[in-house]
Amino acid sequence: MAMVGISSTTSQEMSAPAPAAAGSVQFSSAIAQPVSAPEANAKAQNIQVTEKALKRIHAAMQKEGVSAEQGGLRLGVTGGGCSGLSYSIRFDSEPRQRDRVYRYEFDGTPVQIFVDPKSFLYLSGMTLDFEETLMRQGFNFINPHSTKSCGCGSSFAA
Repeated sequence: MAMVGISSTTSQEMSAPAPAAAGSVQFSSAIAQPVSAPEANAKAQNIQVTEKALKRIHAAMQKEGVSAEQGGLRLGVTGGGCSGLSYSIRFDSEPRQRDRVYRYEFDGTPVQIFVDPKSFLYLSGMTLDFEETLMRQGFNFINPHSTKSCGCGSSFAA
């Protein structure tokens, strides 16, 4: 399995644009909107994904052999880390019964994101980005619920 770094940004450090109407994909400002998501019109209910993050998720799913039709990326929050809560990111072969499923498209292929109900309390309204620089490579969680994060960015407090 491919390892990626993660970091967190508070909503005060960066704000995301308003979501598009339900049933559309929008790449303006490099933010993709879900093709279908529960309550997609309410900004607080959306999980937005940048085009760079979608590209990286799509490539990793192909490399790991995860079915684009059934599988997806599972985003979660677990207790622990130096700030109290840590982000969890992994591939899953299918959504669980109570998951919120966000469906995006990249190059005509579906990319799904699964979020369990508990994690959704901390992840609603966030933007998932991917950063690739000479110093680091990994996903950025731009989270409006994060009040502080640790120096490495892998944990946060809400």
